[in-house]
Amino acid sequence: MDTLILICVILGLAAVMYRMGMARALRVGDGTRPLHSTPVYHGLYVALWCVIPSLAFLLLWLMFEPAIVRGLVLASLPDSVLSGPDGQPLSAQRIQLIYTEIGNVANGLVPVDSPAALMEASAYKDRLHLLGNRGTWAACLAIALGGTAWALSRITPVLRTRNKVESVFRAFILMCSGLAILTTLGIVLSLVFESLRFFAHVSVTDFLFGLHWSPQTATGPDVSKSFGAVPLFAGTFLIAGIALVVAVPIGLMSAIYMSEYAHPRFRAVAKPLLEVLAGIPTVVYGFFAALAIAPLFRSLGEQLGLDVSSESALAAGVVMGVMIVPFVSSLSDDVISAVPRSLREGSLGLGATKSETIRRVVIPAALPGIVGGVLLAASRAIGETMIVVMAAGMAARLTANPFEAVTTVTVQIVTLLVGDQEFDSPKTLAAFALGLVLFCLTLIMNIVALYVVRKYREQYD
Repeated sequence: MDTLILICVILGLAAVMYRMGMARALRVGDGTRPLHSTPVYHGLYVALWCVIPSLAFLLLWLMFEPAIVRGLVLASLPDSVLSGPDGQPLSAQRIQLIYTEIGNVANGLVPVDSPAALMEASAYKDRLHLLGNRGTWAACLAIALGGTAWALSRITPVLRTRNKVESVFRAFILMCSGLAILTTLGIVLSLVFESLRFFAHVSVTDFLFGLHWSPQTATGPDVSKSFGAVPLFAGTFLIAGIALVVAVPIGLMSAIYMSEYAHPRFRAVAKPLLEVLAGIPTVVYGFFAALAIAPLFRSLGEQLGLDVSSESALAAGVVMGVMIVPFVSSLSDDVISAVPRSLREGSLGLGATKSETIRRVVIPAALPGIVGGVLLAASRAIGETMIVVMAAGMAARLTANPFEAVTTVTVQIVTLLVGDQEFDSPKTLAAFALGLVLFCLTLIMNIVALYVVRKYREQYD
């Protein structure tokens, strides 16, 4: 909380210094010597020198403060606490336990009758934190005021503040883009390295083409036989396929109606209401599927003489399809509305009806955006977990029957990583292998979608 307040104070100070920088620029540019940059850039220049150095110091302090405090607290302990009965130093794990206990004493999480040395160390830790907070406030404010004073002293009519400010924003944008790239690279590398550790225990062919999935019974020399992922991918594509069968026609027809036929007042009400479906938590959809849709399908199946499980891929797929309707309808509506009106008028002028214009002109012209919306909906369906857990079950069954219980890749990833087991066991590492294969499948979907987009875009550019 103190750090957040300090950041707010620095930002408020920067706003004040922004006005001071503008006023300073107006004073030095009295009309005899025109300013190279507008006063706005001079104000931003001063504000940046107020914010960047102080926040950089705050970030460095937050990074190194725990290590500094830990070293000082452990150094204050007597040798008898940090050594064993034989006089030998304690292990790093034991020292960490002692430091954790000191923190618990400081936070009041343990009885007050702890050893005196730990009580003194906890009090010393509190004093260090208090001193660090006060010192951080003083240093950050001093750096902010010093940077502001230096920037104000440099303001002259010939100072190129526009170039300097734009270079700072350019560096910030470059840093953000680089961070996004590095994050993606880190995700991919973590999946690859952990998957390689998994494939050191399990054969790649057994994993990709095996028909039996039972990590809980994976023991002995035949451990590879228990990690056949085909049932998981079959269940994933079965549920996602049902969801797309529900979402794509409903979403696309809704988008066509709202963009081409609906009255503006109806569209202004209907589109926000339709988009509300995307904001409902998935656990609510899961409850709805488990308590309403699944029993409904089961009772209908009994009336028709069909054997429908109480947890079925059909129930999960239908509810998931309702959930992803806004992804298709909203994006399709936007791209259909963006089709040039000249295409519609030209088609109507040649004698085509409104429906023929929509089928043969508007939809083909908007197809790249529609494909993007369907791809986003497919990715959302493939990555869904809660609805599948609550409505489709967790049974890894290889079947194409939508009336039976199945599971998906994401559900199994969660199942494998929950519980108390060794992180380097094949059971846990299988989650990374599943994530890697799912990542590759999503990448293939993106490549196919880009191919479709480019093919049709060449015809309508």
